[in-house]
Amino acid sequence: MAASSALLLPLLTTGTPGQAAGPVKAQANVTVIQAVPGATVDVSVDGRSVATGAEVGDILGPFELSPGGHEVTFTGPGVDVASSLDVATGASTDVVLHLPAEVGGDPVVHSYDAPTGAIGPDKARVVLAHTATVAPADVRVNGETVFTNIANGEFAEAEVPAGTHEVALLPSGSTADPILGPLDVALEARTLSMIYAYGNPRDGSMNVIAHTSTLTADGAVRPTTIDTGSAGLARGIAVTPFLLGG
Repeated sequence: MAASSALLLPLLTTGTPGQAAGPVKAQANVTVIQAVPGATVDVSVDGRSVATGAEVGDILGPFELSPGGHEVTFTGPGVDVASSLDVATGASTDVVLHLPAEVGGDPVVHSYDAPTGAIGPDKARVVLAHTATVAPADVRVNGETVFTNIANGEFAEAEVPAGTHEVALLPSGSTADPILGPLDVALEARTLSMIYAYGNPRDGSMNVIAHTSTLTADGAVRPTTIDTGSAGLARGIAVTPFLLGG
C-alpha cells in the first residue's frame, strides 16, 4: 500500500544557537506502524507531529530519538491513544497501533524491540507479532507448529534458513482453517523481518504488515534457536525455547 501519511523530519536533539557543537550523542531508532483497519490517524512524539493521515499498512520512520523516555500519541476519528516508550542507545524499536483481541475494543499500542544482533550465514531472523482481533493463536512454519498460544500483543522470534517458507496462523490447538495464510514468505540471508498480523478475519480485514532490515554477520554456522516472548510493554514473562531443524 502506498503511504498516505505526510512524514515530517526525524526528531533530533539540537544545541543552543551560538554554542560550539558538542559530541554527537548516539540515538535510538523508532519505527511506527499503523495497523488499525479503517482508521486514519495523526502521530506525535513528545508533542511534536511526525505524521498526519496515517492509514492501515503505513510504516512511519524510522525516527531518531534520544535515549530515555518518550510519549507516542495517536489521534483521529475514534482514536485517542497515548503510550510511554523507553529506548536505549543504539536500539531499534517498533511502536504498533493495533486492535485488541476483543471485537469492538479500542485501539491499543505495543512496542517491539528489534533483535538487530549479528547472525550466521544463510540464516534470516523473523519476529512475528500477534496484533489481530483474534484469540490466542499457533504459528505453523512449513507445516510444523513451532509456536503455540500466542496472545494479542505477544510475539514469536526465530532464526531460520534463508529462502521461502510457508507460514500460517491458526486458532490454538487447531491444524485446519487458518486465521491467516498459508502465506509464502521469502526471507533473504542476513536480514531481519518484523511482521505484524493485524485485522479481523470475520470482516475480511486480516492481513500482515512487514518491514525488513539488514543484519551483520557473526561468523556462526548453525544458529537455530527459536524463542517465544512477550510484547515490549509486558517484559518479564518467561520464554520457552524451541528448536527448528537444521
